[in-house]
Parts: sequence; C-alpha cells; structure tokens
Amino acid sequence: MNYILKMSLRNLGRNRRRTALSAIAIAMGTALLLLMSATIRGEMRGALELNINLRTGHLQVHTEDYKDENMSLKRADMIEAPMAISSQIEEITEVKSAAPRLNASGILAYKNETIGIQIIGIDPPSETNAPYRDGLVAGEFLEADDREGVLIGLPLSENLNLNPGDTINLIVNTSEGDTDKQSFTVRGVYTTDTPGYDKATIFMPLEKAQTITRTENYASMVYILLYDMDDTAAVKNALQSSQYVIEDWEEINKLFIIVMELSNAMMFFFNMMVLGVTATVIMNTLLMAVYERTREMGILGALGMKSKQIKALFLTEATLLGLGGVLIGLAIGVPIVLYYAQVGFYFGDMGISANSGIMLGNSIYPYPTIGDAISVSLAALIITILSGYYPASQAAKLEPVDALHGTN
Repeated sequence: MNYILKMSLRNLGRNRRRTALSAIAIAMGTALLLLMSATIRGEMRGALELNINLRTGHLQVHTEDYKDENMSLKRADMIEAPMAISSQIEEITEVKSAAPRLNASGILAYKNETIGIQIIGIDPPSETNAPYRDGLVAGEFLEADDREGVLIGLPLSENLNLNPGDTINLIVNTSEGDTDKQSFTVRGVYTTDTPGYDKATIFMPLEKAQTITRTENYASMVYILLYDMDDTAAVKNALQSSQYVIEDWEEINKLFIIVMELSNAMMFFFNMMVLGVTATVIMNTLLMAVYERTREMGILGALGMKSKQIKALFLTEATLLGLGGVLIGLAIGVPIVLYYAQVGFYFGDMGISANSGIMLGNSIYPYPTIGDAISVSLAALIITILSGYYPASQAAKLEPVDALHGTN
C-alpha cells in the first residue's frame, strides 16, 4: 500500500497547477461553509438571547387568557398582587430574578409627530432590567417612585430629536376601554442594539403604568430569568399553579423555533450546493487525469497491477487532494470566523417589528463550534472521496491492451 501512496503523491505533483486549483476549490468551499454555519448559528443564538432577555424571559407567569399580542388590560386577564408573587419566585435557588411587567399600547405625541408605541411598566430596581440599564446612552435610569419619567429607545430619540429632559405626551389605553393622556419627561435614552424593539418600546415605573392604565395592583405577567437555561423545566415544575399559567421560553417562542428549524434546513441545502460544486471540480480533475494517463494505466496493468489497485490509486489521490484542501480551508476559515465572532457583521435596522415574535439585533456575531468544524471538514472530505470514485472506476475498467494503444 505504501507504493500506492508514493505514486499518488507523485501523480498529484505532475500537474501542480491543476492540483493547486482543485485544492483551492476544496479550501474555499470548506472556509465558506465554516463561515456560513457559524453565522447562521450565531444569528439564531443571538436572536434567542434577545427574545429571552427583552421579551419573554425563561419563564412567564400569567393568566390563561392573557396574550402578549393583544396587551389586554382587563383585570380578569391580569395577575393580582404581582410584587408578592415575584418575591416568592425569587426565593427559588435557580431563579436569577423575577419581576412583574405591565404591557399597554399607546401613542407618543411630540410636536407635530405621532408614533404608535408599546409601553412597559417595570420594577426599576429589578435585575430583569439589566439590558436597559446597561444600555443607557444618555440621561439616567428610572426610579421606582418616579411619577413623570419615561425611558425611550435610541432610534426613537434620533427620529424625533428627543433628549433627556424633553417633554412628550403619551396617549395610553386603559382597562376601562378608553384612553388617558398625560405629559412625561424623558429621563434617559437606552439601546439594546435591536432597532425594531428600541424604536417602539417605552418604559415607565410599574406603579405609574398601573395608575395611568387604571390597573392598580395588577400586572400583565411575572417575567422570570434563570441563571441556567437548562433549569427551565425544573423551575416550571416548582411553579405549577392552578390559578395561573406557567409558560417556558420554548412555548412562548414557537414562531422563532419554527424559523430556526427552517434556517437549519436552508443551511443544509446551501451546504449541498457548495459541496456539489466542489465535487464537480474534483471529478473533472480526476477524469482529466484518467484520460491523460490512459497509456500509463495500460503499462501498469501489463506489469501486473490489478484493477482494484488502480482504483485505489485514484481514490488515494482524491483523498490526499481532499485532505490538503480541507486543511487549507481550516487554516483560512477558522481565523476569519474567529475574527467576525468578535466584530460581527453590522446590518443596521432589518425592519423587524417588536411584535413580530422575533428579535434581531443590528449585528450578527458568528458562533463557531468544534462540532461544526469537524462536521464541515468530514463532509468536504467525504464528498471529495466520493467524487473520485467514478474516475477511479473508469481507470480500473481500462484493459491493458486497449490502454497501450491509447494516444496518451
């Protein structure tokens, strides 16, 4: 078998340009697949984290009839005494933080502009508000007893030229089916780097939100964050209640999970397309080698080399070509993926609504894994070897007498 390896290396070196171009094709395909796999994984991972941290939490406690999309303010659809329930939930070891939230729809009026927005009443000191507190870019964060202040998103601030200290008017739906209009002062401007969410979401202290919507001592839900996502099922079981519904992030984010599965399916077809192009290049390279070395195959057959050995010779060439291409591809692709995992791809506002059920930030950060590197490398190598099977079979079928009469 050693002589087959030596002959394969010699044959690949006989036409170095063609060998190099074939190896580069494999390398580029491998590097591209690495980058695409990491990017898709990073996009889905980032979107899931945004959904959990901004919209759904790991778990939610709410009434059976409450739905985020209609933001019902009927007391029958809301949770009574939410602060007491939150305090009890926070006593569970796996729970990082729990806090009530009150969701209401309204209209922001400023000068001659009116914009439909979502108003969220929050408990300002709660750790659940870390994304907004850490994302503060101007002004100050809300205080629990603030009766006139609101927090607005950076895109909204830029669109309306609003700054901390400016006064805006909010027209808010109430539990009685009418609206209430009040003036508020912009206390601070935040960003979560999620334009679709930031430009349509305003925060105010829970007590003030309850007052303006006339839902005193009620909230839409209790929003729960855990230290470890893997503890979701255990905490959900511990919170089972006959009075309220306990939903985990998978149940709340059904649409997102469907989109994630579709993205994985699209990635599979994209991989097949790239590998298909690579396979075509390899097959063409080895077929050309067969036609160029027809007379040589005849000589080897006349000297006693069997058909299976000739086939092994070409398959070994394909394997060596694949190994070289994959290694070059890893050398190119891994540094690129690691670089963009740090700096990301900036896309800006993708036009995704805050109520769409899918949160997308303004940047995508690829998320590389060893598993992806291994699977992409193996796939590229296997496709290369399989691509060499047909040329190898053609070479093995050559009869020595016919091959010796060939023109090559």
